[in-house]
Amino acid sequence: MASDAGCVDPQQVGSSDTLYSLRETVDSLTDQDPETGASVPWLAESWEVAPDARSFTFRLRRDATFSDGSPVNAQVVKANFDAIPKLGALAILSKGYLNGYLGTEVVDEHTARITFEQPNAQFLQATSTAALGLVSAASAEKTPQQRCSDGVIGSGPFVLSKYVPNQSITIAKRTGYGWGSPLWTKPGEAYLDSIEFTVIPESGVRAGSVQSGQIDVAAGLGRADEAGLKASGIALLTRSHPGAVFNLGLNNSRPILRDVRVRRAIQAALDRRQIVEAVFASGTVPATGILSHTTPGYTDLSADLGYDATRATSLLDEAGWRPGGDGIRQQDGARLSLNVAWFNNSQNTRAALELVQQQLAAVGVELVLEELQVTQFPQLIGSGDFDGLWGGDLSRADPDCLRTLYSTQQVNAYRLPPSELDGLLTAQAAEADPAKRQPLVERAQQLVVRNAHVIPVVELETVLAVGPSVHGLTFESSSRTRLHDTWRS
Repeated sequence: MASDAGCVDPQQVGSSDTLYSLRETVDSLTDQDPETGASVPWLAESWEVAPDARSFTFRLRRDATFSDGSPVNAQVVKANFDAIPKLGALAILSKGYLNGYLGTEVVDEHTARITFEQPNAQFLQATSTAALGLVSAASAEKTPQQRCSDGVIGSGPFVLSKYVPNQSITIAKRTGYGWGSPLWTKPGEAYLDSIEFTVIPESGVRAGSVQSGQIDVAAGLGRADEAGLKASGIALLTRSHPGAVFNLGLNNSRPILRDVRVRRAIQAALDRRQIVEAVFASGTVPATGILSHTTPGYTDLSADLGYDATRATSLLDEAGWRPGGDGIRQQDGARLSLNVAWFNNSQNTRAALELVQQQLAAVGVELVLEELQVTQFPQLIGSGDFDGLWGGDLSRADPDCLRTLYSTQQVNAYRLPPSELDGLLTAQAAEADPAKRQPLVERAQQLVVRNAHVIPVVELETVLAVGPSVHGLTFESSSRTRLHDTWRS
């Protein structure tokens, strides 16, 4: 993998590179079928959702235990959900899923009822994510910092065995495991005794290592790696990410970017097709909305995302930005210059961002690129000290990811002002009827794109180079790996 998030608590980590390993250490109340989107039992044998979607009652299986021997019961469900809202800035996803959480009632030893102050239709799907994977009562009591550095006790098919920050994460098979998801093919324990996830920042080195057999699987590969891998007989395993697409996130509170005409000009100036074909792996598609086409509730907004340099130029003229001597536009002595933070957690990142930089320079917008470490992400979001942030995707097979990212009542990393969008995002989260929820979700997508709050660029794909000795490696609904059924010949 290309990077390390600096934290080994799945309830606090959003980075796919790190979740490849941590997902295996925790089980969830439910699982989600990646083909149908349907929720299926896991730690919960069954559940009931109240008609107003304010409460969710889960009946737990009776045989599951954490790796410290403690039982998975209703009391530990309560301990988890009581603790998550108190986690720190890293826990953006898990805290967002529990927005409006009132509490968990222990109905009996194996029945827990979770209640919210307002309807929360997305919660059932959220219980299938790693962010709400259950940890032991002892882990739930630790500080966020302790959980990040030391890891947590889960009930999953693997346990965290070793963590060396910025170098590797090693997980080991849990003996006696026997309560896996019905979507897995192998009952009981995992096949593999252990798996080591090694941080190798350079894509070419990752590709070369899997070709030589030094490693079995390499993540985060780009178009430049493909030919050599295929020639060596290495299989490329791919799946599109559901959820919010990869984008150029804009800080809507910055003076230059408060003007919607400037934001729309940036959106019109991007030639997404050129970016995809020059940089990303074969099969990758340009963004046609703020959600990827694999996301339930997706709306096609490709008509709003066409490349139109003439329109971009016109919008910037209208906003009062005039071409300067070096081609970068100016207004009242100030340059149309934006600082964009980025993280080198994928082979494609630098090349894609440099092409975006060239396309925007062609219409008079300067991007000043600042490379940061993945571990600096929470501090950056908290400070808001950026004009643009490259990335902004959120893998989730539910359109409520829009609320997590763009509601002013959530983290609001992009500093959107309060607007009609807030009401729509709150309303869709409260609507349990899919037919009534869809128009709310559709309108929310339109507002994000047509106001250019962020600039959609590409639908990301998980691309794994898989050596010939690896079998049974598949993807779960968020396009992260499933490793319980994986084996090595």
